Amino acid sequence: MEDTDPIVVFGGRSEIGLELAARLAPGATVILAARRPDQLRAEVDAMHAAGAAAVHVRDFDADDLSSHAALVSAIVTEHGPIGTAVLAFGILGDQALAEKDPAHAAAIVHTDFVAQVSLLTVLAAAMRAEDSGRIVAFSSVAGVRVRRANYVYGSAKAGLDGFCSGLGDALHGSGVRLLVVRPGFVIGRMTEGVKPAPFSSTPAQVADAAVRALSRGRRTVWVPPILRPVFVAMRLLPAPIWRRLPR
Repeated sequence: MEDTDPIVVFGGRSEIGLELAARLAPGATVILAARRPDQLRAEVDAMHAAGAAAVHVRDFDADDLSSHAALVSAIVTEHGPIGTAVLAFGILGDQALAEKDPAHAAAIVHTDFVAQVSLLTVLAAAMRAEDSGRIVAFSSVAGVRVRRANYVYGSAKAGLDGFCSGLGDALHGSGVRLLVVRPGFVIGRMTEGVKPAPFSSTPAQVADAAVRALSRGRRTVWVPPILRPVFVAMRLLPAPIWRRLPR
């Protein structure tokens, strides 16, 4: 799958984001936006190896909401309208700590929901002005029905999923498409040390599913697909059973 307009990965160190960008990279300009952009040498080399025509880095702090509009504007001014924007930043956080420390709970929700909403809003406005563009946002099955075991992270994803549902409807007919990816447990750096859940996937598998969904013009994709019927059933579980389920 080829892209000619710039591909921007917000969260330029994300394993999933980089896997997705690599699949879209041939012939395209790729921009990796992350903190400490001077330390993205390996990621830049990976994009060149994937066939990118050019690779650039930008400083990006997801939690600094006031910087989002200026960053997107600068990218568009320098490289042209964004073809595909990938929002690949987020934190899992520490559930046990979040239950005791309100600041940590708020930090998880700020990065995984508030910052996403801010950047999605900025990107949607910029792409509407061009009547084109694609946005990829990563929700999670953790937000489909929030579990006691990770309810802070899950609630942030639930909020993001709801926001994306409404934004996708608002973008209908505008020329801008929003793809929401709902993976289950992803085995990678973010979940290192955590026992994998059933129907786990890898960053490469999530990226493959996202590329297929983009090519087909889908609005949502579950990874793996079996999780969709599984969570239809999960919604029907009685609360006493649900609250005892592990992550």
